[in-house]
Amino acid sequence: MAEERGRRPGSPPTRTSILEAAVDSFTAQGYEQTTIRAVARAAGVDPALVMHFFGSKEGLFRAAIEHSMPVRLMAEALDGDPEHIGERLVTRYLSLWEHPAHGPRLTAILQAAAATPAAADLVTNLTRVDLLGPLAERLPGDHAEIRALLAGSQLVGMAMFRYVLKVDPLASLPVDRVAALVAPNVQRYLTGTLSLDELTVSGR
Repeated sequence: MAEERGRRPGSPPTRTSILEAAVDSFTAQGYEQTTIRAVARAAGVDPALVMHFFGSKEGLFRAAIEHSMPVRLMAEALDGDPEHIGERLVTRYLSLWEHPAHGPRLTAILQAAAATPAAADLVTNLTRVDLLGPLAERLPGDHAEIRALLAGSQLVGMAMFRYVLKVDPLASLPVDRVAALVAPNVQRYLTGTLSLDELTVSGR
């Protein structure tokens, strides 16, 4: 029987192994301390192959975010009636932060975005395109984009204080209590009455 061949450098499984090594490094070491060479070593490949796939550290980080950031799982919460979208979004968002796999990765992404302009731009663009844009499309009424941004700011701020900075008593509250407190405000941003009449698309 012929000897089984190993996987070729550059095959899809190799790219996946690089991404997983990158996610682990960004999560454990942060953006600044992660290097192409270290990721390549962890993935068992040559650094040149990492550069071939991703072009730069920023490109690797972008792909790692897309690979690990559960935007699709958040977007699933958009389906359903607009009257309860705030509750669905907050509940799903908190469940992802509480998840043992997603939580540490989301923390690393938020820390990188807060510390590094390049990382912040990548996170902002991904969130705008894959989450806030689809959210705005589902909202009735005017100023949907502003409403989606306000809701997003509420969610990110809550995550920063609860999971990254760990500010009590917010950090210690039961997750269902946090959801009950935050969801009504997110719902108000999305579908409630806001003083946004002075805002126009042309004026932004």
